[in-house]
Amino acid sequence: MRIVLLVTLVLMLNKAYAQQMVFPVIKNYGGVFDIPAAVEKPDPTLEYKIVIDLAGGGNDPAVLNDYLNNIARLINLHSVGGVKNDKIKVVVAIHNQATYSIMDEESYRKKYNVSNPNLALYKELHEAGVELFVCGQSLIGRNIDQNAISPHIKIATSMLTVLTTYQLKGYAWFKF
Repeated sequence: MRIVLLVTLVLMLNKAYAQQMVFPVIKNYGGVFDIPAAVEKPDPTLEYKIVIDLAGGGNDPAVLNDYLNNIARLINLHSVGGVKNDKIKVVVAIHNQATYSIMDEESYRKKYNVSNPNLALYKELHEAGVELFVCGQSLIGRNIDQNAISPHIKIATSMLTVLTTYQLKGYAWFKF
């Protein structure tokens, strides 16, 4: 009987302390935990300008690109920390293996024989105000037709020019 009471108590305490993942800006991706006890948090008075070098791609084309999901996490973490949507500007330069993740449904299915799991997240990022650029050099180098990409993605001359331009505009650089 004591063991049952002890197990019940432990389960109740675990449930009381369990935190729910939240999705404050990007509603279906990049879930984060609010950390009320954190002493280091984003400063809601600052304007966050971030340019992301998105090069990585997953090994399984049927699974969402974790690096792409990390962009949603970055935005959601700043929101949980008190940064308003109009105080965070994110630009993404997509290239290398990540280039395949921007292919439209038909082209992706033709290449991998599965649905593109990344398209809905690209749409949510776009709707949240994230500027999404694919490297034109990567498109050509990977033989991806510019008409076969997500409508939420814009074509840039290159990832290199996106990164240099935005860094000179004061954007902090992240590489995923």
